[in-house]
Amino acid sequence: MPEEPEDRRPEDELREMLQQFLSGQGPIDPSRLAGAAGMPSDPAQLQALMAQLQAALARTDDGIDWSAAQRQAAAVVQRDPGSVTTAERDAVRQAADLAALWLSETTEIGAAASSLTLLSRQQWVDATIPVWQEMSEPVANSIANALTSAMQEHAPEEAQELLAGAERILRNVGGTMFAMQLGNVVGQLASETIAGGDFGFPLLEDTAALLPVNLRAAAEGLEIPEDQVRIWMAARELAHARLFHHARWLRLHVLSSVREYAEGIRIDVDRLEELAESFDPTNPEELREALGSGALIPPKTPEQVEALARLETTIALIDGWVDAVTESATARLPKRDAIAETVRRRRATGGPAEKAFGTLVGLEIRPRRLREAAAFWHAVTDAVGPEVRDSLWDQADLMPGSADIDDPSRVIARLRGVGELDEMDLALQELLDDAERGDGEADEGPAPAAG
Repeated sequence: MPEEPEDRRPEDELREMLQQFLSGQGPIDPSRLAGAAGMPSDPAQLQALMAQLQAALARTDDGIDWSAAQRQAAAVVQRDPGSVTTAERDAVRQAADLAALWLSETTEIGAAASSLTLLSRQQWVDATIPVWQEMSEPVANSIANALTSAMQEHAPEEAQELLAGAERILRNVGGTMFAMQLGNVVGQLASETIAGGDFGFPLLEDTAALLPVNLRAAAEGLEIPEDQVRIWMAARELAHARLFHHARWLRLHVLSSVREYAEGIRIDVDRLEELAESFDPTNPEELREALGSGALIPPKTPEQVEALARLETTIALIDGWVDAVTESATARLPKRDAIAETVRRRRATGGPAEKAFGTLVGLEIRPRRLREAAAFWHAVTDAVGPEVRDSLWDQADLMPGSADIDDPSRVIARLRGVGELDEMDLALQELLDDAERGDGEADEGPAPAAG
């Protein structure tokens, strides 16, 4: 038996051990590990998973290989890529042209964003995966680092030398597992998404897009003429793109808010250590349940709660404006209200892939308070008209807040030019009122005594 070289490093031993496992020669059944991680375990997908993890072992740089997410998403889409006829595409384009004309009667902002792109499921994945990555990266790094620490802390003494200096290998493998989970979710979302603005987040930069294959599937479930559904969906997507085209600051504002929230997420190390101590490789259901339920992501911190509240208010205002403008633009459609209510319910509940993303990243991608925000924009429109209403998107500091959604009167007063008093003005006004009351009391001093 040949002697091992004296300069053989512990991380080389770890890499060899993991490679043996990934090739099916280790003590853990790879299909069980794939199931525990929520990954598909059919032969083709399992082979792809093992290949990606082998590639992670071979990488010399540190960090997450996000190309694994894109490859996994593409593999999911290829199971059912869908197909659309030329006639269907032409019908969607005609609907978009009409929707653009109607939308121009409702709002003047972002008129340059009136063209609409038709995407396949794969094209949607390719276009949006960078934003999904950006939203997920803080959590992925946290999970990879926590897994590395837990393995090192709970490894038996004889394995400590093996793990010493092997942080990069462990992080690469853990990060690749997360990236592939994300790719699995995004691939599933590609079969649920109808338009670029479905989730409120600006997944597509300055672009209006529809997925005709999913639009057809959505229309088939409604007892509504398909041409009306196409026009309504096109109007809503174009309104969403117009808003972001006009308010150039808005996309960065939203994505920065997402990042602010996500960077506060930390993995529950105590829970992870419990799993590490009790993990049975032949029975991974406990690990699968922890990953699938989001149990590794602890309750939100007060800072996260505040960041999430600000983000939800912004998304609600965006979607509320889009809903209000779409309602006005599609007034000619007999089934407008029925379509709007159906889509509103669909957005409120979400699909399985959205729930999976929320579990994986700890961030719900469904906006709250949609009805209240839409009512706010209707009230503002009725009071000052669409042109003045839309001026609220000119600058970030003009954007309404949560309190304004509840009571739009202050915003309306400001837009009418009545003048909204800021805190300093209110304080000064209160001092003046007190002074006037004091002068009045002095004038009404005690009457002189009768002579």
